[in-house]
Amino acid sequence: MAPSSRSAAALHRRLPRSYARIVGVAGALAVAPAAHAAEIAVLQGLDKVTARVSSFEAPIGEVVRFGTLEIVARTCRKRPPEETPESAAFLEITDNRSGETPRRIFSGWMFASSPALSALEHPVYDVWVVDCRNDSSSSAPRSR
Repeated sequence: MAPSSRSAAALHRRLPRSYARIVGVAGALAVAPAAHAAEIAVLQGLDKVTARVSSFEAPIGEVVRFGTLEIVARTCRKRPPEETPESAAFLEITDNRSGETPRRIFSGWMFASSPALSALEHPVYDVWVVDCRNDSSSSAPRSR
């Protein structure tokens, strides 16, 4: 059977379970009429060397630094409170160590309800999505 004639169900059965879930959740957030885009992605980061967890905000389209990481949130989506809670952000993360060429280490969706589903793999830092907000009235600092 040619690849173009395979049914969507047959392809779905062949996908790894985690990939199918990523596609399903991202698709539900992207097409759900009740989901809305936010202006700020609320993130947390762990410095594995110092064991410090920091909360910070990443305004959509702006570069935010966490240690040697430069994080750009391209979009952040949140379901309304009457639906199953879910926040997801599309992040681009670059490791910009001094004296080295900047290297893109993550580009994709991160989900607040399942941080390990699509996680940043870095020896020093962990970053995950906490929430999406439409205002900047939070007291959390923008960068560390």
